[in-house]
Amino acid sequence: MISRRDFLQVSMAASALYGTSGFGNWAKLAAQQALTQDDLLKFDTFGNVSLIHITDIHAQLKPIYFREPEINLGVGAANGQMPHVTGADFRKAYGIDDGSPSAYALTYNDFTSLAGAYGKVGGMDRVATVVNAIRADRPDALLLDGGDTWHGSYTCHHTEGQDVVNVMNALKPDAMTFHWEFTLGSERVNEIVEGLPFAALGQNIFDAEWDEPAELFKPYKFFERGGVKVAVIGQAFPYMPIANPRWMFPEYSFGIRDENMQEMVDEVRAAGAELVVCLSHNGFDVDKKMATRVTGIDVILSGHTHDALPEPVQVEQTFIIASGSNSKFVSRIDLDVRDGKMMGIRHKLIPIFADVITPDATITKLIDDQRAPYKAELEEVIGHTDSLLYRRGNFNGSWDDLICDALINEREADIAMSPGVRWGPSILPGQAITREDIWNVTSMSYGEVYRTEMTGEFIHTILEDVGDNLFNPDPYYQQGGDMVRIGGMGYRIDINKPQGERITDMTLLKTGEKIDPAKTYVVAGWASVNEGTEGPQIWDVVESHIKKQGTIKLDPNNSVQVVGA
Repeated sequence: MISRRDFLQVSMAASALYGTSGFGNWAKLAAQQALTQDDLLKFDTFGNVSLIHITDIHAQLKPIYFREPEINLGVGAANGQMPHVTGADFRKAYGIDDGSPSAYALTYNDFTSLAGAYGKVGGMDRVATVVNAIRADRPDALLLDGGDTWHGSYTCHHTEGQDVVNVMNALKPDAMTFHWEFTLGSERVNEIVEGLPFAALGQNIFDAEWDEPAELFKPYKFFERGGVKVAVIGQAFPYMPIANPRWMFPEYSFGIRDENMQEMVDEVRAAGAELVVCLSHNGFDVDKKMATRVTGIDVILSGHTHDALPEPVQVEQTFIIASGSNSKFVSRIDLDVRDGKMMGIRHKLIPIFADVITPDATITKLIDDQRAPYKAELEEVIGHTDSLLYRRGNFNGSWDDLICDALINEREADIAMSPGVRWGPSILPGQAITREDIWNVTSMSYGEVYRTEMTGEFIHTILEDVGDNLFNPDPYYQQGGDMVRIGGMGYRIDINKPQGERITDMTLLKTGEKIDPAKTYVVAGWASVNEGTEGPQIWDVVESHIKKQGTIKLDPNNSVQVVGA
């Protein structure tokens, strides 16, 4: 008879090595080009506790196209490790056939042609169908939202998040944590959180003045599920005051707070928790490091870096789940918890193919009702594109190239800077560009476009600072998004050099001249974290540029030379 200890080791090893994720079955079905809703939802129910994880929705309520990154580099110990593997290497690692639906969902190659074959992804009414199906199989499943939910669209901006709040409330999640939500301003966030019918969690959300846990946000919540006492601990984005404007939420402080997290884990264990789940918006590499420093967490549901992984990653005794973004995926995690311990795990990353999954009629109506007052503005065609427009990637995306072109032309600048944010759907060649499409990649509460003068030395300093946020080998110092996007200038970056030595060969593209450290250049950009930034809104600048161009056609961007990848 197998002992409990042996069963724990065997089941954990099987999960880590073979996935127990259902992904092999999914890949096989995908290769046969025969996906149905039943295929996507098929799951061998396991254990006694089920978790449903969604994260980084960025207010995308309707189906979209979304291209996964071509370049996602890891440094230090993360080099070549998931999630820093893309394209053919990613498919090889998981046994995914070229051209299959899973290749389309999880990698970037042949994106345009595969999008034509498999259609749009996401849509919260489709997500609702998946959630309802899991709940039908496991009625007490926990639905957990990893944050970046009330941000990222035209209607979300104009309703101060209320459209997404209404839709999410209808899905009846059990808990959520936070990041971009705070850019609505703390007054609005407090107003929404006070009315939420579920738990708002963040063990690392503190009162900035007193350095004590903020009363409005609870560090954790207990749930009884499948005869198991489950503790869910929230971990909000730790670098809010660095990556986003501190003046929008001055009464709050954040941070990773490992010691406090350990105290919370110990506290819930002492109170009888048999399963400890961390609902995190740290980012995947930060979660991996935290799992080596904080003991007693069984599962980390990871958000922020938008990674979509078809299998859990095991770090010591903790399993980390990455569930993608933009309502493109839902993760189901079944756990066997007995005698106060997690004995095994089974996981499936469910892609939300919008043409395969039947939308939930109630949620469809609710979404349409939220959008109805803005329908004409959303659907107005601003221009067309002959180029694939996408955002994801460490250094550039074609959407950001377009935004930088707009900044240079509309603001008469030498150089443009666009933030390296990861959110924003894709647009296929031949499609119309609507106002909604523009807002999907520009919507934020501090979208003013600045026009200023910077010396070459100061531009170099900015690039070095952002590069260190992305490529510092210590994940705890990776405090931002991807690399700032640059228009009108090229440069060389060695990702393995220390701060101050990564960026060289800065060149002004229109003249081919080297950037002079002492010379002053006109720079246009947006999303400054400084209070009082003045200028037109980025969506208006981009709309004006597209209207003048009529049809967008972008040349490949080879202005960044990457060394050390």
